[in-house]
Amino acid sequence: MVNNKIYLATKVSLFIANYSRNLRMVADIRRKEKVEKITEFAKRMKKFQEKASAVLKKTQKEIE
Repeated sequence: MVNNKIYLATKVSLFIANYSRNLRMVADIRRKEKVEKITEFAKRMKKFQEKASAVLKKTQKEIE
């Protein structure tokens, strides 16, 4: 159990007083969605980088 009580003297919780931000509380931390495999992620990122590179090269040629 987390003590996130707001104190009368400080008008903030101890977490805010210590870390200058609100405590993020998650009700259910178990994932219910499919987790992407690292190889799928790497392939997707590679495709994105190739597309971004092509667009940047095209734009650079248009500027010259």
